[in-house]
Amino acid sequence: MLARRLHIRRTITSQLATQGRHKISSARATEYLQCHDPDLTESQRTVREAIGKICQKYPDEYWLKREKSKAFPAELYQDLARGGWLGICLPEKYGGSGLGIAEASTMMQTIAESGGGMQAASAVHINIFGLEPVAKFGTEAQKKRFLEPLIAGKERACFAVTEPNTGLDTLRLQSRAVREGDHYILSGQKTWITTAQSANKILILARTTPLDQVRKKSEGLSLFYTDLNRNPQIQISEIDKMGRGAIDSNTVLFDGWKVPIDDRIGEEGHGFKMIMHGMNAERILIGCEALGLGYAALRRAALYAKERIVFGRPIGQNQAIQHPLADSWMHLEAARLMLSQAAKMYDQGYEDGEFANAGKYLAAEAAFQACERAVMSHGGMGYAREYHVERYLREVLIPRIAPVTKEMICNYIGQKVLGLPRSY
Repeated sequence: MLARRLHIRRTITSQLATQGRHKISSARATEYLQCHDPDLTESQRTVREAIGKICQKYPDEYWLKREKSKAFPAELYQDLARGGWLGICLPEKYGGSGLGIAEASTMMQTIAESGGGMQAASAVHINIFGLEPVAKFGTEAQKKRFLEPLIAGKERACFAVTEPNTGLDTLRLQSRAVREGDHYILSGQKTWITTAQSANKILILARTTPLDQVRKKSEGLSLFYTDLNRNPQIQISEIDKMGRGAIDSNTVLFDGWKVPIDDRIGEEGHGFKMIMHGMNAERILIGCEALGLGYAALRRAALYAKERIVFGRPIGQNQAIQHPLADSWMHLEAARLMLSQAAKMYDQGYEDGEFANAGKYLAAEAAFQACERAVMSHGGMGYAREYHVERYLREVLIPRIAPVTKEMICNYIGQKVLGLPRSY
């Protein structure tokens, strides 16, 4: 029994590595980062091939070790930085590539699909959409000061909007920023702040005008991009969580934190509009990260199902195994095409969010189902860490929850598309 399991594991590992080097005509579910989807543009194929070559250096075993050690994947981060990929959507003038969300979503799907999942994707996620407010609303001096070191991999950033007492009700956030001369004094609390343990910069939203003094709830919020100082005014506490061990999540508590006025992005009181500018992009990107996980799980499940012999036949010959995996492939492809359309529309200037939200919803649900089926297809070994699919299942819960839940997406579609009364 043990020898048989070792043979299956070696075969799968060999196939995963070999299929990354040779173009083959097998189904997507058993091919490592194939690049010949007929709907991909030439630039998307170029991105997928280049990112795939980088990701081959970081197999599933690397990510298993990183999860256990809780060590940030600095090697991948620097490899991507050296290739100029950290600024894929940022202006070339500051070291970026100046490409669109269509190419960026291809990059993020590829990173997750390589086996890195949400650990790999979250290591660079903030670079793709997080500093778009700086690129669009910052001064020339701010763009040069903030974007260049981030793109070069010399600085790491984190993104701080969510608060423990308000959750998705962003307009009621309670963090305050009070102007005092040439700086602001920030006080409050943020939660679920990714990479705050290692980041030296933070993009943070705080209220500069009390809620009861503004005409509209969306007014009076200001955006800052500033140093995340390790001083007594700031306390960073890591959250012990279910998965994605290599990437820390944190609560950040601050009181009396001095932030220079030069670190405010755009006009005071207009921060919410700036943050919203990148929300559709984020939904597209995290949806594609979910897709990557779903395809990775499906690939492993299909390979295992071809190799695992029970009652004298491969279990993949049984329709009880084969049909659910085929169904998952169809659902993943449908979500991928929806997200592809959303990215194309975003890059063309479309600002409404129905396609971005719907794509994220469909991708997260399809990926969750694919990861669950991958575990079940492996039987008892699906529960073993050495086969990796249990890690995928834990990580795929993230895009179901963040940055917006499926229930809030249904609220949005119900109200904005169907014209139904607001339900919350």
